[in-house]
Amino acid sequence: MSADATTNTSTGNHPVDPYKSKNFEDPPLPQKIEDLTTFISQVKFGMLTTKQSDGDYLASRCMALAAQENGGIDLIFHTNLFSGKAMDLAAHPQETNMSFLDPSSGAWASISGTASIISDSETVEKYYSPMLKAWIGDMGDGVHDGGPKDPRIGVIRLEAKLATHNVTHKGLLGRAYDTVKGAVQGNVPSINGIRELTKEELAEWRRTHKE
Repeated sequence: MSADATTNTSTGNHPVDPYKSKNFEDPPLPQKIEDLTTFISQVKFGMLTTKQSDGDYLASRCMALAAQENGGIDLIFHTNLFSGKAMDLAAHPQETNMSFLDPSSGAWASISGTASIISDSETVEKYYSPMLKAWIGDMGDGVHDGGPKDPRIGVIRLEAKLATHNVTHKGLLGRAYDTVKGAVQGNVPSINGIRELTKEELAEWRRTHKE
């Protein structure tokens, strides 16, 4: 359980972050994992944030989830080994985040962890998709053709170290009503479920669901 939700207070018994305090929940680990991994697989597209290989700024790129490993918590993406994101991850593997959003419900997830770039042919062929040809192209030399043996194709594996999942418990109208009501009354509404997965929880899940 996050200490922020229960111990961070200002004066008296008023929490510094009332929204998180009101919406934080900590169900059993299997439920947290199942809900998170199912949400990620359904949303599929998200934003991968890396630190520049040659600078101090962050960059985000839209990525499509290719697969999930170790009980769903470690994420797989395709990449061009010569792309900017691959260079970023090679230089700063531990400063990586992947975020997902479902705009229809407002649910979201944030996964931070350590990324690795994998280029061995067995892994590339295992996760290869013919759709990669639309992104990487065919150079016409019989080698760089977008196929499973194209030397440009690699895999990003993001090993989750910390995760936050915002689960919506009410529909759009219900959330809007409670938000307006809270604004009028000065009370923070309870409309979502904020769940956190610690490094220790993710490590334990990975240990018991190793692939």
